[in-house]
Amino acid sequence: MSEKSLSYPIGEFEKPRIIDQAQLNMWIGDIATFPDRLKVMVIVLTPEQLRWVYRPGGWSIKQVVHHCADSHINSICRFKLALTEDQPTIRPYMEDRWAALPFGAEDDLDDTLMTLTGLHSRWAKLLRVLNEEQLDRTYIHPDYEEPLTVRETIGMYAWHCNHHLAHIKQALDHQGSFN
Repeated sequence: MSEKSLSYPIGEFEKPRIIDQAQLNMWIGDIATFPDRLKVMVIVLTPEQLRWVYRPGGWSIKQVVHHCADSHINSICRFKLALTEDQPTIRPYMEDRWAALPFGAEDDLDDTLMTLTGLHSRWAKLLRVLNEEQLDRTYIHPDYEEPLTVRETIGMYAWHCNHHLAHIKQALDHQGSFN
């Protein structure tokens, strides 16, 4: 497998030209069900398996799980900023440094999984009630050239959920070894 396919096992996010309600519903469903799909994959893993990486030099399964909580906490804040302020500029975070913090090395995923369960429940409830005007609101991410809409960001985070589930599956399929 190539480095790119190991890094992006489901491909990179591609924004559809038209994002209709059916597409939004599918994405919101992905976001809503992510914690349960994640739990099924990781709840039975041993500490050794949690240390398996999804690619050479990549994060371990436990780091991926902790990263998802960090990322999605930041995400819901971005959504709320976009919905309550006029085109705010969000503050990115250094996810690699967050992943390297001691918390990212914890084998016990219970708190992180509980965080994701509550967060995704609230997030999906919010996303399901947004109207067209709210879906078209924007924010500025300093790493992107153009403002991002709430509508497209829903897709980006649905992709993010599925992207990291694929990373975990990849780590399990390879048993953390890519020799």
